[in-house]
Amino acid sequence: MFLPETATFCITLLVYGAILLLLIYYVLTLADLECDYLNAQECCRRLNFWVIPKFGSHALLCVLLLLGGHWVMFLLNLPMVIWLFYELHRQRRDSLGVYDPVDIHSRGLLKVHLRNCMIYLGYYFVMFFVGLYCLISSLIKGDPIKRYEDDEIVTDF
Repeated sequence: MFLPETATFCITLLVYGAILLLLIYYVLTLADLECDYLNAQECCRRLNFWVIPKFGSHALLCVLLLLGGHWVMFLLNLPMVIWLFYELHRQRRDSLGVYDPVDIHSRGLLKVHLRNCMIYLGYYFVMFFVGLYCLISSLIKGDPIKRYEDDEIVTDF
């Protein structure tokens, strides 16, 4: 074991929570672009700044789960890491990042980016509650009431 199980799942919940907040920021920024409160260059600059940290934090989370021996959680997180890596490397060489100000309006990618953000929100929302379940189950492993003898319940901790 790399870290205690409860510490691993606490870190997992913190990463999921941070990514959820980041995705809400993505949705709000893209909505501002859609309503013309923000220009395309500023919007894409703001969003591209957070692409690498989002990928890095999720990849680090996968490594943490792998080293901790939590195979099911690792396998649930691996497809998202692969997709984020694919999203990073499928961009054209002349683009400014995943969110390109030229393409976002001319190729109609604004709706695609909004749809992807909603899918990411759903995925991370589900994974947050899976991680919360794993944290709670790791906290109550064993006998939390400390039963000593036949049907005697000792409540002093």
